[in-house]
Amino acid sequence: MSQYQSLDADVLRTFVAIAEQGGFTRAGEVVNRTQSAVSMQMKRLEEDILQRQLFERDGRQVRLTAEGQVLLGYARRILKLHGEVFNTLRMPHMVGVVRIGTPDDYAMRYLPSILTRFAQAYPLIHVEVHCDSSKQLMLRQDLDLTIVTREPGNEVGQLLRQERLVWAAAEGFCPQEQRPMPLALFNTDCFCRAWTCNALERQGIEYRIAYTSPSLAAIFAIVTAGLAVTAQLQSLVGGQLRILGEEDGLPQLHMANVMLLRNDQQHSPITDCMAEYIVEGFK
Repeated sequence: MSQYQSLDADVLRTFVAIAEQGGFTRAGEVVNRTQSAVSMQMKRLEEDILQRQLFERDGRQVRLTAEGQVLLGYARRILKLHGEVFNTLRMPHMVGVVRIGTPDDYAMRYLPSILTRFAQAYPLIHVEVHCDSSKQLMLRQDLDLTIVTREPGNEVGQLLRQERLVWAAAEGFCPQEQRPMPLALFNTDCFCRAWTCNALERQGIEYRIAYTSPSLAAIFAIVTAGLAVTAQLQSLVGGQLRILGEEDGLPQLHMANVMLLRNDQQHSPITDCMAEYIVEGFK
C-alpha cells in the first residue's frame, strides 16, 4: 500500500473556498456544507493527510500559512484538471459556436494558451475570434464574450487584469534626441492612444504620430526597427524592446483595466465555460 493518502477533490474544493472566503462558515455556504462538516474536513486534511498546519486562526477569521499558500496553488490546478476530465468525457454534447471579441494585443499575448486549454477540454466547439479596438467591440451585439480596455473608474463587466501602460522603444533609441518624438500607436479608436497623447501634452513634449496600425505585430515591428516609441501594457512588452520611464524624460502613464463583457442575450453553457478559461488565462 502506498504511504501517501489521496487528496479528494471535495476536500480540495472546500479548502479553496475557505481560502477565498476567509472563513469556515462562509466557505460552507459556498460548498453547501455545515460549518462543522467543513471543520472536520480540514482537520482530516491537516492532521491525517498532509500533517501540516494550513491555517492560522484568529477568531472567526482564518489565514493561510506558508504551507497553505503552497497547497492553494496546487489545489486550484488539480480542480481545474479534474473539471476538464469530466467535461471532456461526460459532456461530448458540448458542441456549437462561441464568438469572442478582443483587441489585437490581447489576442497575441493571452489567447493562444487560453484557446489551447479550451480546445483540449471542448474539442467540438467552434471558436470565432474577432479583433478590433475596445471602442468598436463595445458597440457590437453579436459577440458572446468581449475583452476590452477601460480606464479605472469607468469599468464595465468583470475585471480580468489591471496593469500600467508603459513606454517602449528599441535598444539604443533615445527619445530625448527625437523632437518631435515619433510615435507608433493603434488607430484613433484606441483608448490608450488618447491617454498617451494627453500625457505628452501635459508635460509639454512635442510628438508626432508617425505610424498607426490596428496590428500589435506591425507596431512592434516598427518600434523594434528603431523608428518610433510606442505605449502598451507592460505585459505585452518583450523581445528586443526596453521599457522607458521618467528617467528617459517621459511621463508616467495610466493604469488600465482589462475587462470581460458577457452578452446576456446569448447566454449558454458554452459561453460560461469559455468565460472561465478567459478569467483563468488573464491571472
